[in-house]
Amino acid sequence: MIYELRIYYVVPGRMEELLNRFRDHTLHLFQKHDLKVANFWVDMDASNDRLYYVFEHRDLAAREKNFQAFLEDPDWLALQERTERNGKLYERIDEIYMRTAPLRGFQPNAAMARAQ
Repeated sequence: MIYELRIYYVVPGRMEELLNRFRDHTLHLFQKHDLKVANFWVDMDASNDRLYYVFEHRDLAAREKNFQAFLEDPDWLALQERTERNGKLYERIDEIYMRTAPLRGFQPNAAMARAQ
């Protein structure tokens, strides 16, 4: 299993639009293309205008296949065009690929597991 942390640097004042797009449309398209999201987070300091989320992928090949299918989906292309008529909702996206650290015997904190 690999994990992909995506950090969106949101255009100031457009966070709600981006969150609505994820909630109302993008998450459905992610499911359609077998893109599994672990969770979403926003900065505690709202002035930072950053959105974070983590994908879980079987491996890099599955990530490339599934994400490319999502990017080419006519529903995504139409949604993107419709929701970005007045400009992009984010300035840039950082992607960080991670794997589980080899900490033998470590079990995630039960409180953290409930928070997710």
